[in-house]
Amino acid sequence: MGLEKEKAETSVIMDEDLFNRSIEPILTKKEKLYSTEPDRDPNDINSHLKVEFEDIIAEPSSTHSFDSVWIWSHAVFELLKFIFYRLLTTLLAIPMAFVAGIVFGLLSCVHIWVVMPLVHSCMMALPSIQVIWASLMDMFVGPLFHSIGRVLSSVNVKTVQN
Repeated sequence: MGLEKEKAETSVIMDEDLFNRSIEPILTKKEKLYSTEPDRDPNDINSHLKVEFEDIIAEPSSTHSFDSVWIWSHAVFELLKFIFYRLLTTLLAIPMAFVAGIVFGLLSCVHIWVVMPLVHSCMMALPSIQVIWASLMDMFVGPLFHSIGRVLSSVNVKTVQN
C-alpha cells in the first residue's frame, strides 16, 4: 500500500465577464453602506421649501458689496436658518406629530366607520327611492304642470306702440 506521489496541477479558469459580474454585488453593497443621509422627503412634498441664500439675497452684477460682507451674510443666513429650524422642530415636532396623529386617526375612523357605511346604505336604497320619487312626480307634479300649461296656453300677449 504505497503512497502515490503524483503531482496534480489545479487551475481555475474564469471568463473575465463572469468574474466582473460576480464582484459587482459586493461593490454595490459597500456603496450603500457609505450613503450620505436617508431621503426624508422621498415624494418631494416640500420641494418649494428648499431655499438657499442665493434664492433670497442676490446682488446684480452692477451692485456688489464687499466680499467679506457677502461671505459673512451668507454664513449668518445659513447658521441662523439651521439653528432656528432645529430649535423650532425640537419644540414643535413632537406636539404637532401628536396632533396630526390624532386628527388623521379621527378622520380615518370617521371615514371608515361612518361615512362609507352611510354612502353604501344610500347607494343600496337609491333604486327603491328612485321608483317612489318617480311615482310621486307622475302623480302630483306632472299633472299640476300639465294643467298650468293648458291654462297659460290661452293667454295672448299683444304689444301696442303709441
